[in-house]
Amino acid sequence: MSALESIKPASKGEVMIYFPYYPKSKQKSLPHAIGLYQMGSIEGERTIEGGDSIPFVASWYVSKLPSEMTNCRLQFDSQAELSYSVTLPNNEFVDYLIDLLANFRRTRSIDFPKGFYRQLLGLAKE
Repeated sequence: MSALESIKPASKGEVMIYFPYYPKSKQKSLPHAIGLYQMGSIEGERTIEGGDSIPFVASWYVSKLPSEMTNCRLQFDSQAELSYSVTLPNNEFVDYLIDLLANFRRTRSIDFPKGFYRQLLGLAKE
């Protein structure tokens, strides 16, 4: 069983403060996304089209408020020189976790969405 299948959903009180940040279509996934966020880390694989997937470990600072900033660090292939980090508001990071969970339900693969990687690598448009 995957770590994502055993996530303990966040409590109603923890979820309610995040509700205003998301459309109704994403609110249903909030308890599990916040539960994942509260774990502080996850292991997955970055899917590479036409190539082998690259394993990663993602870890982040956990706080309580959606408007606080969190720093997420990804280390690929257990190599320190392949480490990247990004700082973003918790509500934005939890949005990426909602997408990660939706992708996992479809593909059984643990990977962040492309938008997260664009931001991680500094390619996101300001």
